[in-house]
Amino acid sequence: MTLPIPKPGLVIRYGFLWSHEQRSGAVEAEKDRPCAIILAVRAAAGGAVKVTVAPITHTPPADESA
Repeated sequence: MTLPIPKPGLVIRYGFLWSHEQRSGAVEAEKDRPCAIILAVRAAAGGAVKVTVAPITHTPPADESA
């Protein structure tokens, strides 16, 4: 199976490490979560694509100003 080219809007499974998990000492996520690619940049022709993801969750942020 070939993987799709990363692009904004694509939903992937990703081991997203929440900040509260990191504060508790975790270095890896408990499980894979659905995440949306929000940025995909290729630094050089033929180089690797670096992506930025955001988790998809049903829980609203605790801080509404965020």
